[in-house]
Amino acid sequence: MNKAVLYGRISRSDESLESQFALVREIAAKRGFEIAAVYSDLASCSSKTKRAGIEALLRDAKRGVFSAVLISSLDRLGTGVKNLWELVRELDGLGIELISAKEPVDTATPNGRVFVATLGCIEELQKSLNRERIKGAMRRRKLDGLPIGRIPLRIDRGAVVADRLSGLSLTQAAQRHGISRTTVVRLVREAQGRLPANFTQLPQETMQRAEHVA
Repeated sequence: MNKAVLYGRISRSDESLESQFALVREIAAKRGFEIAAVYSDLASCSSKTKRAGIEALLRDAKRGVFSAVLISSLDRLGTGVKNLWELVRELDGLGIELISAKEPVDTATPNGRVFVATLGCIEELQKSLNRERIKGAMRRRKLDGLPIGRIPLRIDRGAVVADRLSGLSLTQAAQRHGISRTTVVRLVREAQGRLPANFTQLPQETMQRAEHVA
């Protein structure tokens, strides 16, 4: 007998998981599945929400505990198109059959394979649209004469070096110019090779200590 697991997700504590499981238990009985485990999550639709149930399901899937996942509907499995596609792709890659009671979807059937392929196309389309939006925004900034990419650090590099070499501590120099101590060390090290002969340089061992502190 093939082993299957049930998965359900609710967004509020007053919702019922059992109503979801009732649908898929019928499918399990008709298909002759032995129910190996039941997983569930109480989680919102946010893709950033941790879901212990789905994480445990995926761990057991990798261990080969079951061969099919039964859900009441696709929106209970994924929190969005991207998240759904990631889960479907991972289960499919592990050879796990996904069966939904509502849609209906069964990834072991030809129609189910079309569904998996369609989800992949939607994900690629979304990525393409995002890339085009980024490119469009960059083109607009270029036409408007605005900088593209990271804005360069606007500091008086010479003043930073002079303050550091004049005796200010690493922390004092960084605070005066509103930069990190690591940046102070980098600017001084860059300047050491082009300082005038009458400009006092920090000893090499001092620079090494400063870099270590940063």
